[in-house]
Amino acid sequence: MNKLLLAAAAVVILALAGLLLFGGEHPQSANKTEVRIGYFPNMLHAQALVGRAQGTFETALGEEAEITMIPFNAGPSVIEAMFADEIDISYIGPNPAINGYIKSNGEALNIIAGGASGGAVLVVRNDSGIEKPADFAGRRVASPQLGNTQDVALRAWLMENNLTIGAGENDVEVIPTANPDILTLFQKKEIDGAWVPEPWGARLVQEGGGRVYLDERTLWPDGKFVTSNVIVSRKFLEAHPDLVKKFLIAHVNLTMWINQNPQEAKTIMNGQIKNLTSKALPEAVLDEAFGRCEITYDPVSTSLARSAQSAYDLGFLGDTEPDLAGIYNLTSINEVLGEGNLGEVR
Repeated sequence: MNKLLLAAAAVVILALAGLLLFGGEHPQSANKTEVRIGYFPNMLHAQALVGRAQGTFETALGEEAEITMIPFNAGPSVIEAMFADEIDISYIGPNPAINGYIKSNGEALNIIAGGASGGAVLVVRNDSGIEKPADFAGRRVASPQLGNTQDVALRAWLMENNLTIGAGENDVEVIPTANPDILTLFQKKEIDGAWVPEPWGARLVQEGGGRVYLDERTLWPDGKFVTSNVIVSRKFLEAHPDLVKKFLIAHVNLTMWINQNPQEAKTIMNGQIKNLTSKALPEAVLDEAFGRCEITYDPVSTSLARSAQSAYDLGFLGDTEPDLAGIYNLTSINEVLGEGNLGEVR
């Protein structure tokens, strides 16, 4: 971890100086190429959790590759690691992927598949008295991190409902806070609500005395919006397209297996979450949270464009309107889907 933090710090310094380079040699071990896969210990990265438990990636990539799974807790850390050539492929939320693409002028990464759709909610305390959007005026509402996917969604929704973000008497005070701290603040009644990813929505309901005020799926066509993607270092993709395709075969197979075996998949995921965080989720929380997620390899690209526009409108993406024309490289996954007669994604 110290090495990763030092590397990330070096990247920030170089980026500020305008000297960031995406180069260097990729690790090789005994004639094997090390494939470093990033992921988070949560259900929106279900394929990574199940694949880690079952050794799916090792099997798919074969003897020519050595798989290293690297857990993260926040999207910006993933992007810093990719800039520093510390990871090759990662599961990640849409907004950090957008930020990484824009900050590197499109040089650092591509989105090569979807991971999950749905699984984000606005929860309010049962005793808050909040029944309609206007009731949020003068309230304190949390999000997981400034500028992250849920933070952008919350701020955009508040603005669409003519609510002012700030600290005034009639403003909505948005408080970016880590998910575990959101639960604590919610239980102490120090915040009135929170826009969070699962399983934190379910935990706020079951452990915090809250209720779902808004399921974000209701804001999107057909209830579909991207909450996790798979990104790849462009350098790695160019050097090892065969390994990327083999990874995507595993990703697609894992996606189908999870959807066909949801109970077994939830058990495996919960075991991995316990291994990585030292605490498994209560079964009721897992069931409620998983019920609001769709595990998918479809990147739901139209929703990414809308999220990027919202982030830009809120001032998170600089002064120039984002150009995401080259952010996707779906050639490999569509080859995989075509070979399996599974259609295509776009």
